[in-house]
Amino acid sequence: METLVLIGLIGGLITGISPCILPMLPVIFFAGGVQGAREGAAAPAVPTVPDDGATTAVRSPSAEATPSAPTAALFAGAPGAVTVGARGQVVTAVRPPASRAPGAPSNPATADVSPPADGERRRRAGGGADAQGAAGRGARRSWRPYLVIAGLVVSFSVFTLLGSLLLGALGLPQDLLRWVGLTLLAVIGVGMIVPRFEEVLERPFQRIAALGARRGTRSQDRGAFVMGLGLGVLYVPCAGPVLAAITVAGATGNIGPETVALTVSFAVGAALPLLVFALAGRRVAERVKAFQRHTRGIRVAGGVVMIALAVGLAFNLPAYLQRALPDYTGSLQERVDASGTVREALDLGGIVTDENRGLSSCSNGAPELEDCGPAPALRGIDTWFNTPGDQPLVLDDLRGKVVLVDFWAYSCINCQRAIPHVDAWYEQYKDVGEGFEVIGVHTPEFAFERETRNVVAGADDLGVTYPVAQDNSYATWTAYRNRYWPAQYLVDADGTVRHIRFGEGGYEDTEALIRELLADANPGVRLPGATSVEDGTPDGATTPETYLSVGKVGNYAGEPRYAAGEQAFTLAQDQAPDTFSLGGTWAVDFQGATAVSDGARVRLAYRGTDVFTVLGGEGTVVATVRDADGKVVERRDVEVTGNPTLYPVIEGDAPSEGAVELEVPAGMQVFTFTFG
Repeated sequence: METLVLIGLIGGLITGISPCILPMLPVIFFAGGVQGAREGAAAPAVPTVPDDGATTAVRSPSAEATPSAPTAALFAGAPGAVTVGARGQVVTAVRPPASRAPGAPSNPATADVSPPADGERRRRAGGGADAQGAAGRGARRSWRPYLVIAGLVVSFSVFTLLGSLLLGALGLPQDLLRWVGLTLLAVIGVGMIVPRFEEVLERPFQRIAALGARRGTRSQDRGAFVMGLGLGVLYVPCAGPVLAAITVAGATGNIGPETVALTVSFAVGAALPLLVFALAGRRVAERVKAFQRHTRGIRVAGGVVMIALAVGLAFNLPAYLQRALPDYTGSLQERVDASGTVREALDLGGIVTDENRGLSSCSNGAPELEDCGPAPALRGIDTWFNTPGDQPLVLDDLRGKVVLVDFWAYSCINCQRAIPHVDAWYEQYKDVGEGFEVIGVHTPEFAFERETRNVVAGADDLGVTYPVAQDNSYATWTAYRNRYWPAQYLVDADGTVRHIRFGEGGYEDTEALIRELLADANPGVRLPGATSVEDGTPDGATTPETYLSVGKVGNYAGEPRYAAGEQAFTLAQDQAPDTFSLGGTWAVDFQGATAVSDGARVRLAYRGTDVFTVLGGEGTVVATVRDADGKVVERRDVEVTGNPTLYPVIEGDAPSEGAVELEVPAGMQVFTFTFG
């Protein structure tokens, strides 16, 4: 349990500083922070008594200002006091008597007010600033920032775990809560702009407000927790393995104490940065005079921001923002993704539920149809493309069609070799009978593959024309208990998984089963001829995929020890088969290795026909290929530009063994080597 709580907190903290949280910050700043500034921080100036005891009235800084209740109570009826009306006019002025007889009773109505001493007079004469500061310091601070964030944590936790189940049980659409939250956010924003409308909104909560007043609750706190509840429904954080496990558990009803602990700890971790931002807003409002002088304008601005956020969320602003901004938390997220402890604790890829239990009945690559249970729903997908209007597809809406769910990543060489077959099937059979549909579920292997613009560009380069769902949260991946790129799940017209294939190859068998399912769904249908795409699956033994990520490396054979950070490496004298080493200065992290010095090198002893590498940056990589005897057989330049992607280093005609050495310019990243 303790491990899950720690994992949840860390995952939440990374999420709480990620790019997709940025649209929430203005609302948190204004509604959670600025509105929670201490009342009295800008209190009106108070009357003072001059040396000669004459009555003097001092207007408030604003002619329209009304003295605060504490100020009126303090001075009303006091000898020598001045009572100020609503527009600053003097209503009552009482001159104190010059003196009283020794021993006379101290009657408030007749008591003498002696001129103050010089120090006291100077303190009073300091005017509004000191008085206002004292009033602000004396006022109890609002709990508003904490109440807003607490409401967000409660709402997010409850609806993440129970929202899908409740809506499903009531037969309501799954996006209902989101639209309720958007409406609530917009309504609260209008209330901040139009005070009379806000009064109407607050009437149902008047009893709660009165109770809070008796208990010392400040007026700024009214509705704060309710606002937090509304924000929590809309709070859709950037996903990772922690949120994937929570989402799957909530959607399938597999909820226990450990899942609840993971969810709450994740929500708290993600909310902590938001709380810091809310407290910063409160502090700014208390310290900056512009906020004190323009309270009304600030409230209107906050209302406009809230309405703008509601509109932005309705049009999926976070997704567009993620496309425009670099994923500066990607390396942190990758580090969590790659942790064996995290994967073991969350059981990613192996969460068994009633929905996906039947998948165990399927064998990998069987040449005949099998019954593997109902196809799990597609979930956690926030971005689609190659669909009409980029709208999502729902498996239940595709009943009658044969569907292929294909997991892939655009920089994966195994996926790249499989895509021509998948695309050919889509083009050949999409109009047969009730139709054939392909859904390419893009689940990232590297942080750069989370960027939508990179995925779209990669799909275009590979000629992908079928619908693509971007599964950055690993939610659909986890629902299918998947562990491989590529992986294919063939679903019949009734929504049952009938065939599973992990990895490359077996294309003829898969196509034969597609044709069989189309014929079963459409008796008497005339099928077009089978496709003809060359199978590029490597034959014979090849070097395993080689990662330069510090979290995945398994075949390093150089000096010094391979570890995160920047250090100088030395190439191995005799490179053992299927291993690699580095030369020069490199910075290694949980994504790969970045060349720091010019002329940095990476050497790989390989087996295979083709060698590919995923590179990122700008420049020219010089590749030198040697045979098993050390003789140079090829030297070529690899021009690297644009988004990180796969580049060919060796394109052979037959299997071979040898060594390839890359000279990498400073600033370029090397992620992985794959072989064919």
